[in-house]
Amino acid sequence: MGTLKKIVILHGWTYSLDKWKNFTDLLKESGFEVYLPKIPGLTRDSEEFWNLDKYVEWLNKELEKYQDKFILLGHSNGGRIAIKFALKYPNKLEKLILIDSAGIFHNELPIKLKRIVFKNISKIGKKFTKSDILRKVLYKFAREGDYANASENMKKTIADLINTDLRSVLGEIKIPTQIIWGENDQITSIDDAYLMNKLIKRSKLFIVNGARHSPFYTNSEEVVKIIKNDI
Repeated sequence: MGTLKKIVILHGWTYSLDKWKNFTDLLKESGFEVYLPKIPGLTRDSEEFWNLDKYVEWLNKELEKYQDKFILLGHSNGGRIAIKFALKYPNKLEKLILIDSAGIFHNELPIKLKRIVFKNISKIGKKFTKSDILRKVLYKFAREGDYANASENMKKTIADLINTDLRSVLGEIKIPTQIIWGENDQITSIDDAYLMNKLIKRSKLFIVNGARHSPFYTNSEEVVKIIKNDI
């Protein structure tokens, strides 16, 4: 048997890895060596402020054990980190896989409102009301359920990350890239998938019919098949 392909997975904005188990099990059954690191501030405890560059350097240190090239897969916010890592350390990667990835800045009204609330929510919350219930209404208005449970520095981290726009550097990605997207994603628009496919020259786009933001979870077998068949 040949050497197993190494695949590193960066999860999105979540505090649990439970939804990844079936997908990672299927990857292992398909001949991959899988590493799903816990990301600081999310599945790994951290009270620090994190920005994109700091996440990239954390990941580089986390993967010092890999001497050979590996496949880097990023979902949602994990895709944003994966893109920046691929730009800074392309020689470490065999392939980049983006699943419903963040990274394209949007300024449509709902996103603009979310950005304003993220920037000012602690100030607004204190002035507007001392009621926990009404503050939760503000968090819901921001359309980010996890925001209410985040530490102050992680709230700053969210605000910083959603203001990041990587579209101007996507054309600099030189490694082969798979872009896998849920057809009905309501969080990262499928328009972003087409834009990334257009800008990343060595990319292939795969649309998962009927899926939403997490096709690795709802359509695990199909996504594993896409990955395996394009290696």
